[in-house]
Amino acid sequence: MTSHSAIPVVDRSQVHAARQAAQAAALTAGFGETDAHRVGIVATELASNLVKHAEHGGQLLIRGTFGANAEVEVCALDRGPGMQDAARSLVDGYSTAGSQGAGLGAVRRLADDFDIYSQPGKGTAILARLRPQAAGALRAGAFEVAGVSVAMPGEDVCGDAWGVVTDRGRAMIGVMDGLGHGMYAAAAATAGIAAIASRTDGTSAEILTAIHAALRHTRGAAGTVVSIEPRGEVITVAGVGNVAAAVVADGHVRQAVSLGGILGHDVRTFRQYQYPWPAGALLVMHSDGLVSHWSLDSYPGLRLRHPALVAAVLYRDYQRGRDDVTVVVGKAAA
Repeated sequence: MTSHSAIPVVDRSQVHAARQAAQAAALTAGFGETDAHRVGIVATELASNLVKHAEHGGQLLIRGTFGANAEVEVCALDRGPGMQDAARSLVDGYSTAGSQGAGLGAVRRLADDFDIYSQPGKGTAILARLRPQAAGALRAGAFEVAGVSVAMPGEDVCGDAWGVVTDRGRAMIGVMDGLGHGMYAAAAATAGIAAIASRTDGTSAEILTAIHAALRHTRGAAGTVVSIEPRGEVITVAGVGNVAAAVVADGHVRQAVSLGGILGHDVRTFRQYQYPWPAGALLVMHSDGLVSHWSLDSYPGLRLRHPALVAAVLYRDYQRGRDDVTVVVGKAAA
């Protein structure tokens, strides 16, 4: 999955840059001019809101995906005053800043997927996904999986990668953290994700073994693979290095085991472990660009939101700020 561009929006002069970045992502993803213009409007509205409502601004995360399921994802994140009633803010004409109050309502109408999470005093996160108008509706699968992946400050490419492969209803989710940073780390991480498709019939440990073989001529990576069967009551996890996986369920977080080593170079053994996967459980995977002591306890209702929004809030509040960071969240489809 392609990484996100993180666009800071602190003052009005940066709104235009955010619009340009979103439109460029749309055109690269294969959108026509009209659809790219629609993406630009959404980015402009979200960026303008950051300037109006968040004292210190915020940032837009923008990602374009090309191919059969081409789309552009825009997330607006801030640590501003938040909203007492997020639903009310979507009604045209409602405003707390003296404007016409049509911004978020317009974003919701223009977006194919929209979600919002806000806490008074803690900030707001907004998700908007747009697809070309000629594209058909996406076919729903058994699982919803989404993620945020952002390069460390000063790097042009993210040294992490993630992806999900489905085969006969089974989902195989991988997160890779290439050794170091930059293009060589990105090449290793991307090769690891590509290798998942070569062993869709294998166990999590067998898939990780295939990744290890595929990375022998790269600088190597840490990586974790999670396998989830449709309507299954357990998930299977195999990991090497500092890519974490955890199951959030019934108010508890269960961290998965990850063994030592570097995929592609020094791994002594591959093992997999099973963990309960009760109804309503949430899977959280992340590279070490996210601190290990993250928690959802202080975000009431967040785990029920879109997985992309959950990943974005964790990124906003728990990133280290000096490393590539990837957060992937998955759950059974409603």
